[in-house]
Amino acid sequence: MYLTRFRFNTARADARRLLSSPQVMHAAVMSSFPNVLPTSSEQPRILWRVDHNSRAEVLLYLVSPERPDLTHLVEQAGWPAAAAVGTPGWQTFTYAPFLGKLEKGNVFNFRLTANPVHHARTRDGQPTKRTAHITAHHQMRWLLERQDTIGIRILAKPEHTRHTEHGDEHQLVVRDHRSLHFGKHGTRGRRVTLTTVTYDGRLEITEPEALRRVLTSGLGKAKAYGCGLMTLAPAKETR
Repeated sequence: MYLTRFRFNTARADARRLLSSPQVMHAAVMSSFPNVLPTSSEQPRILWRVDHNSRAEVLLYLVSPERPDLTHLVEQAGWPAAAAVGTPGWQTFTYAPFLGKLEKGNVFNFRLTANPVHHARTRDGQPTKRTAHITAHHQMRWLLERQDTIGIRILAKPEHTRHTEHGDEHQLVVRDHRSLHFGKHGTRGRRVTLTTVTYDGRLEITEPEALRRVLTSGLGKAKAYGCGLMTLAPAKETR
């Protein structure tokens, strides 16, 4: 497995075009793998996520079973002149050594962009329908309810920093709520509506193997559209 990071040059029109549509971004991501045919029905699971850290710092992360080639993204949405003289246009890291070192009790900061949904019935007698959670309260609860399944425990805040609002007792923030609407490739007039949020928090590993599956296979729905990728970062000790 490989973890890849690419920074967009947001001053370029093609970068803004890619960032405006998860469908267009998905096509660009899949084009990074020469052995993956667009028409193939058995495509490998490739996870991706866009982090909007600031107006000038927008990063694409990929987790993939093969090493990607992002030359086309550098040419369209990066800094091709800098890449031509030896400055890397992207960074790819072998993921297996990091995954293999995960142990029960390890503490990490994490980030996850997800599509938190549930099944609800709008009318009596009607079948349930997949519906997005739209409040931060329910979006936070969506992730908290999955802690055991994905092999983590989201850490609690120190008691003196907690408030009475549900979910505020955890070291977890829900931000960057986005409601996306875009056309689906190959379908006339069909539109996709998608709600995404980004979770930042701190976790303790309870089941390393379960967490490895999430890190490499994703969590939740809409993985083709930039959801489901969780990444970990070292957590500094707090007092």
